[in-house]
Amino acid sequence: MAQPSGRGGQEEEKIQPEIRQDAGNGEERDSEKGLGRGNGQYAQIDPAIASRIAADVDDFMTLVNEANEANERERDMKLSHAFKVYPKAIAWSMILSSCLIMEGFGTAVVGSYVSYPPFRDRFGTQAPNGDYQIPADWQNGIAGATNVGEIIGLQIAGVLCERWGYRWTIISALVGVTGFIFFPFFANSLTVFLIGELFQGMAWGVFQTMTVAYAAEVCPVPLRHYLTSYVNLCWIIGQFISSGVLYGLEGRQDEWGYKIPFSLQWVWPIPIGIGTYLAPESPWWCVRHNDKERAEVSLKRLARSSGFSQRDADAAMALMVYTDEMERQVSEGTKYWDCFKGIDLRRTEIVCFIWLAQTMSGTAIGGLSAYFYQQAGISDADSFKLGWGQNALNFVGTVASWFILNKIGRRTLVFSGMVFMFILLIITGFMGIHVPPSTAESWTAGTMVLILSTTANLAVGPVVYTIVSEIPSTRLRAKSIILARNAYNAINIAFINVVSYRQLNPAEWNWGPKAAFFWAGTNAIFTTWIFFRLPETQGRTYAELDILFENRVPARKFASTKIETLVEGTEGAQKEQADRITGGATHVEVS
Repeated sequence: MAQPSGRGGQEEEKIQPEIRQDAGNGEERDSEKGLGRGNGQYAQIDPAIASRIAADVDDFMTLVNEANEANERERDMKLSHAFKVYPKAIAWSMILSSCLIMEGFGTAVVGSYVSYPPFRDRFGTQAPNGDYQIPADWQNGIAGATNVGEIIGLQIAGVLCERWGYRWTIISALVGVTGFIFFPFFANSLTVFLIGELFQGMAWGVFQTMTVAYAAEVCPVPLRHYLTSYVNLCWIIGQFISSGVLYGLEGRQDEWGYKIPFSLQWVWPIPIGIGTYLAPESPWWCVRHNDKERAEVSLKRLARSSGFSQRDADAAMALMVYTDEMERQVSEGTKYWDCFKGIDLRRTEIVCFIWLAQTMSGTAIGGLSAYFYQQAGISDADSFKLGWGQNALNFVGTVASWFILNKIGRRTLVFSGMVFMFILLIITGFMGIHVPPSTAESWTAGTMVLILSTTANLAVGPVVYTIVSEIPSTRLRAKSIILARNAYNAINIAFINVVSYRQLNPAEWNWGPKAAFFWAGTNAIFTTWIFFRLPETQGRTYAELDILFENRVPARKFASTKIETLVEGTEGAQKEQADRITGGATHVEVS
């Protein structure tokens, strides 16, 4: 396999879009505009980039051909074959992703405590209707503290993962969260509770990024959307367990009614930490850090030896090295600022806005479902039953998304889901026009929120995790996910938490179901953005996605643009390297 050699001083060279003439039909193919010959579009690596890669590796021809072999193997791999060859990759990814079960449990507990009688009675103040409520300012503050902690944790993760790798970064967060749980468990005031959520949020921020990035880098293309969207499923599993625990303890009025749920969080860190320690490091991370021997060991640990030969390992290594070199030539840096330069700016926009679309789609109502049901006129006991049922439906929705994604792709599923959620929000809003709502209107609104949450976890939530892991370049993946998740957290702090609690709190705006009209408006804005700006990434290897972004293919033409082989566009670079080698050999012979 070819190895990178010394780099020339050509990093500042400007790469111009390639325009070729197709002799068969006289159409130009302008890679800047994504135009193609015939009825389709074609893209390939820019010859200037290929020439610069050739100057940095010893045997460019071997590297390209081995990379192309691995690329075609991944692209054409059947799902059944992927399950047969990569069960260990699936298992390791699922173990690390289970960190999100703990996070989903913890965040659901905190989100539900505003409607949980033992917690309200202990820390709340009496509202005009006679019930005890957590003041809206404290609701905002606790939720905001969690988001601030996540932002801090995400930034820390970006630094640590570059030095330690994904595994040790996750292990450090597991150690931290084990200690941070003591804060809310022993809290005797909302202030201590808030501080505890801030610290727990820091650990949760690490989990949000590292698990998704790891899942995206340890599996082949056919398994990628299963393992990345499984992260969302882990979150739902945590929420489901939380709903069951809260429902079981709902009748308990002493302090253990809210302390027991927190104590259960100590169950997770040790088994997950052991599994994470035993897992192989991401081979992509090893390649980026020029540790190719360790990368090859990781590749072999992720696959069954019976279906993954040494030739397959060499080809997979070549594809990772080639992709890394291609990205290195386009954008040398791996700092946060590099996410906003050149073609990476477009990629950063997509990952940030798709996560903003998720939180602005109306899911804020589903996230406060138990509280929403109560303010819509449903009893406490029935509210927690509905919340538990909602999480079960969310589980079903995420699993269903695995099969639908294979049929219609990411872009179509997200767009369709957003449109359907818009309709559900409008119906929900109309159920709140009559004040107070009748029993039928209350239950209709509650049912719409159930369907809304299920739709979000079928068509939006799990797909977002897949999209944000596929869109970034491999060199900036972790940092791009961090920026996207921080955009999500920032909008929650500055807007979602402030607005959503006040919309439902009877001591504040008291909108009830009419709040759905507001979220229908934000949903419409981001649905429009998805239609024009979100590309289809289904079935693409990371090398192919790099080529599509480098050629600036429009979002709506991603799916139809063809990349026949990775060899196309490299012919000139191969000839140049061959001429250099031949010329050098002739010079030595003459001397």
